[in-house]
Amino acid sequence: MTIPNTEIRDMFDQVADLLELKGENPFRVRAYREAARVISGFSEQVEKLVKGGGDLTAYRGIGKDLAGKIQEIVETGSLKQLEELKAQIPESLLELLQIPELGPKKIAALHKELGVKTLADLKQAVEAGRVSTLKGFGKKSEQKILESIGRTKKAGGKRMLISDVEPYATALEQYLKDQPGVKQVAVAGSYRRGKETIGDLDILATCGEGDEEQVMDAFVRFEDARDTIAHGKTKSSVRLRSGLQVDLRIVPEESYGAALHYFTGSKAHNIAVRKLGIDRKYKINEYGVHDGENRIAGRTEEDVYAAVGLAFIEPELRENMGEIEAAQENRQPGLITLNEIRGDLHAHTSRTDGRNTLLEMAEAARDLGYEYLAITDHSQKVAMAGGMTEKDLREHMQRIDAVNEQVEGITLLKGIECDILAEGTLDLPDTVLKDLDLVICSVHYYQRLSREDQIKRVLRAMDSPYCQILGHPTARLINTREPIDIDLEKIIEAARERGVVLELNAQPDRLDLPHNYCKMAAELGVKIALNTDSHSIEGLKRMKGGVTEARRGWLTKADVINTRPLGDMLAMLRKR
Repeated sequence: MTIPNTEIRDMFDQVADLLELKGENPFRVRAYREAARVISGFSEQVEKLVKGGGDLTAYRGIGKDLAGKIQEIVETGSLKQLEELKAQIPESLLELLQIPELGPKKIAALHKELGVKTLADLKQAVEAGRVSTLKGFGKKSEQKILESIGRTKKAGGKRMLISDVEPYATALEQYLKDQPGVKQVAVAGSYRRGKETIGDLDILATCGEGDEEQVMDAFVRFEDARDTIAHGKTKSSVRLRSGLQVDLRIVPEESYGAALHYFTGSKAHNIAVRKLGIDRKYKINEYGVHDGENRIAGRTEEDVYAAVGLAFIEPELRENMGEIEAAQENRQPGLITLNEIRGDLHAHTSRTDGRNTLLEMAEAARDLGYEYLAITDHSQKVAMAGGMTEKDLREHMQRIDAVNEQVEGITLLKGIECDILAEGTLDLPDTVLKDLDLVICSVHYYQRLSREDQIKRVLRAMDSPYCQILGHPTARLINTREPIDIDLEKIIEAARERGVVLELNAQPDRLDLPHNYCKMAAELGVKIALNTDSHSIEGLKRMKGGVTEARRGWLTKADVINTRPLGDMLAMLRKR
């Protein structure tokens, strides 16, 4: 049984939510939230650590009791405490947590005072004006809740983050490769294209003649399969315990490339390729490229593209965003790769809301092969995270200098993630910003300003000569929080005029700047900083997801500033 980190994290978050709904000790609630946060930062699977006899208590935020519960989840696939809590509280109450304006305490109040149990109950209470009568709510709160209910219903079932799907995809791919008779296996669909969220998984395989039935039998017996939706000789579907649907198709070897192309998509890309085939009087489908009754290509994807006069197109580009024309004109970009990243320009330490010390972060970045790491803890506005005043920051800069003296093989850069205040001023004075190696300016608060005010605010911040990098420009949290209302085209143009670098934040729930705007920025000559925004040594390993989003945005090594040696990279930033 595969137990991904995301499943353990979600169980602990649910325990925390249910405990808070019950009004339990806040310190106990916080312990589960912190453990969930620690687990979400792991790039390696906790399951492997547990089965390998690793000591979970060595990680900050995980004590002996919580380590025991993690072991229980890994060994049994469930948590007895969570099941007991679910039996005590209506499950529908947890649906209300999808509303950003509500937390467990407010939901408990709505349930106790107004009898709210479901989203429908909440909508009815808001429309009747009863919610605003409760302490902690108001007319504005009612309006925001109503808007969020509408968005939640419109969105329907949530697609999973690609980072949450990856452990399942990896495990299934390896499991199938290990089956007797299997020759080739590939995960296709939006997962192969690197989309930010995934609705389901499409897997293709080839096998020896006569082996189809036993391969399909093995597939539906996969240890994480909860339900068998369909079980056929060449196609079967299962639903995993996480709710993710997985389809497996066994295809002939001579059609494997055509099927991989077809099921990778996107639909718009495939239509464009088929039109090129029609121009040549070819028929292109999942079985191959046909000239009349003759199959002329289909064993490999390269053959499919060559049949219509195209070079191979990388899966991340297949969105019909100009990749066909680029391939026809021999101007496809040489997409950035993970091994071209020389450093990370956005990282937090335990001085604010990170989990590791300066020394630990420096050593971890060096072990990843990085040449430099920028320490960009929070400024004073983020008080809940221990944000720093000018005095605090100067003391922090001295500590960074001390670690640089201590650790060889990497350079820590003195930076800050400086909040952009509501009116567009920066959260710290120029007197300290001028002494830093780099400044990232980000929006964390006042996210509901009007479009006009939000644009003015960000443009004013970018006018500062010390605003070198605009952090996570849309402030979105995928599946959780909508982007701020802002004109990104105007922001990208302003970045070009001012020489401001835009961040592509590799946090799995951010991936911000989104890929389509990365492409726009690169076309205008605006540089990108590809950063992990890591809050732990594990978080530093999240760069891979950012690279995938960068590739979807057509970015090359030349478009990303942290592919450059330290001196060249700093020279680019200092042009501000």
